[in-house]
Amino acid sequence: MKTLLDLAKLVNGEVVGNQNMIISGVSEIQNGVEATITFLANPKYKKYLSSTNASAVVVDDSSLLEDKSGIIHHNPQLAIAKILGQFSHSINRESGISKTALISPNAKIGDNITIGNFSIIEDGVIIGDNTIIGSNTTISNNTSIGGNCNIFSNIHIYNNCSIGNNCIIHSGTIIGSDGFGFVTENGDHHKIPQNGNVVIGDKVEIGANCAIDRGTIGDTVLGDQCKLDNHVHLAHNVRLGKGCILTAAVTIAGSVNVGEYCVFAGHVGVAPHVTIGPHSTLAAKTGVTKSLSGGKIYAGMPAREIRDQHKRDALYSEVLKIKKQLKNLEQ
Repeated sequence: MKTLLDLAKLVNGEVVGNQNMIISGVSEIQNGVEATITFLANPKYKKYLSSTNASAVVVDDSSLLEDKSGIIHHNPQLAIAKILGQFSHSINRESGISKTALISPNAKIGDNITIGNFSIIEDGVIIGDNTIIGSNTTISNNTSIGGNCNIFSNIHIYNNCSIGNNCIIHSGTIIGSDGFGFVTENGDHHKIPQNGNVVIGDKVEIGANCAIDRGTIGDTVLGDQCKLDNHVHLAHNVRLGKGCILTAAVTIAGSVNVGEYCVFAGHVGVAPHVTIGPHSTLAAKTGVTKSLSGGKIYAGMPAREIRDQHKRDALYSEVLKIKKQLKNLEQ
């Protein structure tokens, strides 16, 4: 159990109200539960503040609390993220190496390693200290994985891939499969060998059921602190800059360069051989067919600055109205 003061110290926030209040967990503001803490970051949820049953609230302005106890923090969402870590459900895994795991004598395994049932570690693999490998996972020849990583179950990491420190890879993901490369002549599709690798930086998280292809000649690269949601596909030779966030079902074709700290919303698609400048934000279902300078919000298919896209959408609606009016006049 944690007191409100304990949590305030954890997030470097300021307590308002009963600092000795016992907090047993975190709840949603609209479904608040007594003895839990919640937060207000999105103004849309302000309407629930007065009626929530949560005992304490994290806010950025003390005036919002009225008669409630809470924590004042400049970024409530960041604060609640740290607080959630105090109440997370731990995954029960037996530490150590399972008797059913198959580990090559030529693999180099660090200290305090966990390897689950029926996992396979092949020749030349290097695994850093304090890393966890789940069950039924295969790490192929000459791949290196850094320290403090959490590699979940049912994952295949192909040969010669490199994964940094403090990474998380969720179940069902495949890293280092062949890029989709063929040359067609006289009706035959000739496979292009995919001889590059996948290089993943530090503090990268990859969601469930992602596919990251190896490069054809050079490497597919994910910079430090990139975060991928579920069902993301990166084709051969894609390069993501530091801190990029890709949400569900993003698909990026081959040889695309993405600058640092870009954000791709769901179902974004990117055509091959384009460059997306740093600090770009792509709205859901945006289709990128040409290079973008970056530092802006884009939408539409093909992608354009979101203000221009809104104008086009408005114009289209007006055209439909005029068309309907003309049809009525004709009748």
